Amino acid sequence: MLRLLSVNFGGLIKHKTLLSLTFSTSSVMAKSKFEYVRNFELDDKCLKNCYIVVRLDGRNFHKFSDQHNFIKPNDDRALGLMSRSARSVMEDLEDITIAYGQSDEFSFVFKRSTTWFKRRASKLMTHVTSQFSSSFVFYWKEYFGEQPLLYPPSFDGRVVLYPTNRNLKDYLSWRQADCHINNLYNTTFWTLVQKGGLTTTQAEERLNGTQAADKNEILFSEFSINYNNESSFHKKGTTLIWEKVTETATKQIKRPDEGESEVTVTRTRKKVTSHSCDIIGDQFWEEHADILESDQC
Repeated sequence: MLRLLSVNFGGLIKHKTLLSLTFSTSSVMAKSKFEYVRNFELDDKCLKNCYIVVRLDGRNFHKFSDQHNFIKPNDDRALGLMSRSARSVMEDLEDITIAYGQSDEFSFVFKRSTTWFKRRASKLMTHVTSQFSSSFVFYWKEYFGEQPLLYPPSFDGRVVLYPTNRNLKDYLSWRQADCHINNLYNTTFWTLVQKGGLTTTQAEERLNGTQAADKNEILFSEFSINYNNESSFHKKGTTLIWEKVTETATKQIKRPDEGESEVTVTRTRKKVTSHSCDIIGDQFWEEHADILESDQC
């Protein structure tokens, strides 16, 4: 619809023609001949009655850790930042029942009954990856202080389905076993370099073909290090779960007749808690039986 507008500027009259547009929010009006392109989207819904695991891995993190001067063999600042970023993901997506992380990776397990994002693999993976990556950048200063973040970190993701409780437990056991293998190697490798005076090439050659017992022997006989006494945080990685916690707080309350007084308030709520414990054996799963859902469909 066209209409004429007269504007008076100090005696001069100018006429402007305005086009009046009517907008509609009707779903019918929103359709167009181009909408057919939606048919090219893949149906990537995850199979029902399966646990959905989204696993993230740092991309080129050897380079990232070197350029940001990470402490070898383990930088507690970086590991703490990884755990904080993972907690941010869990707090955003409450259907994640457990997450496990070590080094530059983290695995997030969604309930087998979850309906988040209609169980679309692409939606779940991209949301977890973006939330984790942005949290890593957001909380960087909290763990690294004034040390600058030189460039954005990058994480890739994948989605894997596990149909039974046994499959899921074996997956998490595999990741924790990998943590132990990698940490024992890295601990021995960097001890040979930092305390033994070897170059990285010499240390690599020294450890080539060695078994776990050989590495333990090197640490103990040459450097008086008992690997069993090393931090469980480094040996077992980080497990995040939802738990009910009781919190107590003291509040100041003003009363008309009595003035200010302190009142202790206690409340129970679900919270993401962190553990560095064995998840390969049965004890952890017996103590946290609510993590797994029944295999009966």
